[in-house]
Amino acid sequence: MTHDPDTKIKSVEAFILHVPVTGSQIADSTHSISHWGVVGVRIETSSGLAGFGFTGTHAHLPSDQLIARCIETCHGPLLLGEDAGDIGRLWQKLARNPALQWVGRAGITTLAHAAVDVALWDIKAKAAQQPLWKLLGGRVREKVRAYNTDIGWLSIPDDQLVSGAQRAAADGFTGIKIKVGSSVERDLRRLAAVREAIGPDVTLAVDGNGKWDLASCQRFCRAAEALDVFWFEEPLWHDDVRGHAQLARTTSIPVALGEQLYTTDAFAHFFAQQAIHWVQPDTTRMAGLSEVLRVCDTAHSFRLPVAPHAGDMSQVHVHLSYAHPACEVLEFIPWIKDCFTDPAEVIDGYFRLPQLPGAGTTPTPSAWDQHRKATS
Repeated sequence: MTHDPDTKIKSVEAFILHVPVTGSQIADSTHSISHWGVVGVRIETSSGLAGFGFTGTHAHLPSDQLIARCIETCHGPLLLGEDAGDIGRLWQKLARNPALQWVGRAGITTLAHAAVDVALWDIKAKAAQQPLWKLLGGRVREKVRAYNTDIGWLSIPDDQLVSGAQRAAADGFTGIKIKVGSSVERDLRRLAAVREAIGPDVTLAVDGNGKWDLASCQRFCRAAEALDVFWFEEPLWHDDVRGHAQLARTTSIPVALGEQLYTTDAFAHFFAQQAIHWVQPDTTRMAGLSEVLRVCDTAHSFRLPVAPHAGDMSQVHVHLSYAHPACEVLEFIPWIKDCFTDPAEVIDGYFRLPQLPGAGTTPTPSAWDQHRKATS
């Protein structure tokens, strides 16, 4: 009989990694970046077991340092001496703490909580000597289909967009997503060119990052319906439930959203108004895996498919996608995958099943040395 390691929390240490994006810079309809921020936490137990979790940012160091400080000064004292295995109770302790609720029920406090919650799941899986997907109940599917977003940025010229889409299809990707939100006319032209280049057998989604108004979205959708669009992601401002519901009623293109929603309550409004077809929760925004699991369960009860918002934060979402029946497809952006000991890899268009114990969030020594920034 094996003895369970002591999982009493001994230390809580924040960290920041800034990792270069593909090429020199990328852009969508709202911003451009040259690096991705990984703001995380290392939680160590009395037995020496260490768990890692992180949230994702635009690598703005002052903002990242605010998150890191929240982890160490607000969440850390609430965690020291606690049993790391009590994930549900600790989630409540942090999420329903009156002082933290007073200053924020979303944003910095929730991003910081996301890193903590994932680190606790990482510890729990490592203590059980299992990959997280197995701890969550085992896999419910043989493969997790990947779709490629990294070829689709608005900053990519039209000819390179087309050649990148062709290359992704040739590499085995059966799904591609491109960004929209510049002008309706330009984006329709680019969408039509990509569809012609990849043919009818590869799914083609678009992502507006909340830029357009309802009239622009409707005009775009009327023309785009003929191009077999898999979904229109974040067509409108992120909190505009009524606008998304109106759009969903006037187009055959499915509406996808969720990366900017922080709570189960926020998703509930979209569910109630039938304003969403593809559900996209993000562990790095929603106070971690614990809250995302609740969203996935609710989506499944409505028979709505889930495509976890991964961006380049696929590490935990690969485990979730193998283990949860609602998850049907997962985004692939390769910026930070090589920073982890069990990277989220795609082989012939499908995510490799993780094998190492944990959540796949343990940084490599080289990532620690090359990309680490000061937390204060």
